[in-house]
Amino acid sequence: MLDKTSYPSLFADEIAKQFHLSRKYSTNLISNLSPEDCQAQSMEDASPAKWHLAHVTWFYEVMVLKPFEENFAYWNPEFAVLFNSYYNGIGDKHPRSKRGLLTRPSLTEVLEWRTNIEARVNQLIKEKASDELLWLIQLGINHEQQHQELLLTDIHHLFSNNSLLPTYSSQSKQISPDAKPFQWIQGVSGLVETGHEGNGFHFDNEGPKHSAFNQPHSIANRLVSNSEWLQFLEDGGYQNFQWWLDAGWAWLQAENISAPLYWRRDAQNQFYRFSLQGNSPLDLNAPVLNISYFEADAFARWASQHLPGFAGARLPTEFEWEAFAKVNSQSSDLFGKAWQWTSSNYSPYPGYQPWSGIAGEYNGKFMINQMVLRGSSAYTPDGHSRSTYRNFFQTNTRWQMTGLRLAKDGI
Repeated sequence: MLDKTSYPSLFADEIAKQFHLSRKYSTNLISNLSPEDCQAQSMEDASPAKWHLAHVTWFYEVMVLKPFEENFAYWNPEFAVLFNSYYNGIGDKHPRSKRGLLTRPSLTEVLEWRTNIEARVNQLIKEKASDELLWLIQLGINHEQQHQELLLTDIHHLFSNNSLLPTYSSQSKQISPDAKPFQWIQGVSGLVETGHEGNGFHFDNEGPKHSAFNQPHSIANRLVSNSEWLQFLEDGGYQNFQWWLDAGWAWLQAENISAPLYWRRDAQNQFYRFSLQGNSPLDLNAPVLNISYFEADAFARWASQHLPGFAGARLPTEFEWEAFAKVNSQSSDLFGKAWQWTSSNYSPYPGYQPWSGIAGEYNGKFMINQMVLRGSSAYTPDGHSRSTYRNFFQTNTRWQMTGLRLAKDGI
């Protein structure tokens, strides 16, 4: 199923430890949620927390236990349909838009199912620790980490639709502000090596490593701030078509968009931002978050003409961003604050081959009509980010923790 030359021999005890920690973290994420919180679905793009917990368990049952466990039997054969996301090679799927209608199984039964599958996976690690098995479990761990972030973004969106504006957790990770002045830093120009190389885990869309050419350019020393975005908004940026791509302007008009997602005005007309910590006054030094590609592109056009020192501002390409990250790894906001939009279409690298077997549906079939984001957000689990990681979303996506780092041509 897998090209064994691409992956090292993995240590079973380390994989077992990672598996345990990953599974525990998922259930910790719902410790402050009620069964009702875990059931609700706020929109088609989002999924209930219960569904996320079930789907990542489905992954281990179908991808790991079914091909490797002797005398395999489903916990419940119907779950193979209910919690399949997009794997056509496996079979039917419950409609994405109706995941919130799955009142059964209960959250209690989903958690019981998780416990059962965890015990069986741990037993397999002890008894059949082949490279292929351990690689699939490592894929499962990384897959679950992706859903841990999605669980948080989906709860964030769900709670934002409640007029009580409930707090998920006052202890959840805070995004530290950055008050340093905006500056351009010389980017890495010329022929650069991009993509993942080596034995560490990576998704198939991160490779193969290849050469890309960057024209002379500069990249911003920090993310765009709420203060800078507020200037765009107050200058009528959302009402002036000249800054917007045609598709973006049509989207803005159709959806009545006038500010980043989760920005709200109070009775005194001051902006607040709703987060997992609740509703708080807008921190002007914090990075702007929950913006679409359309908004990021429009802001860059506006800033180029209206903000001192921003002349020529545009979105970076993913190759410019990756080369910058590799030589500025100590920068405080490359990772852990916001996924950063790039101007690069999500497409395969030269020589790309999807994984073989069922795992081949993981990334490759989505390589159209989406844009690449780089970095990671405050909701991304620790250890899940790297300079070659390629996230991707459609141009109107805002419920993810998306922000912006600018670039410009020339030095």
